[in-house]
Amino acid sequence: MTPLRKRLLDELRRRNYAPGTIRSYMITFEQFRQYLGKSPADAGGEELRRFQLHMLRKQKLAPKTVEARISALRFLYKKVLRRADLAIDDLPFPKTARKLPTILSPDEVGQLIQSAVTPMHRAILMVLYGTGARRREASMLKVTDIDSRRGSGADSEGTWR
Repeated sequence: MTPLRKRLLDELRRRNYAPGTIRSYMITFEQFRQYLGKSPADAGGEELRRFQLHMLRKQKLAPKTVEARISALRFLYKKVLRRADLAIDDLPFPKTARKLPTILSPDEVGQLIQSAVTPMHRAILMVLYGTGARRREASMLKVTDIDSRRGSGADSEGTWR
């Protein structure tokens, strides 16, 4: 392990970064070192910009992946190497395309609920759809959380009223 790689690892551990983040930052460090063919300590702003373009154009990485790798390199140059001569903040994060969610028609929702194999699964789907709750939220529900006096819910045939 090179001294710079050890310094990076020690700094990540000292700051109590999550194991997944440490692994990701170390992988990014190694990929950047291989791309440069020299120590990242000897690189300048132009090499960083070229690496960013390489990730976007040649490797065709997703914008969020490039963003994570740029964050790793920012950490390396700001916190480990303390390179004030680099305008590391000038490395922009690539824009991510915004996607609208797919909206199901009432018929599609009905088909989805009817496709449930067991009454319990059907009830779960109906609660998720009717409340807009997330899966985790629905999994935490208790019978006492349901206000049966309000009269809302599904009828005996499984349709919402």
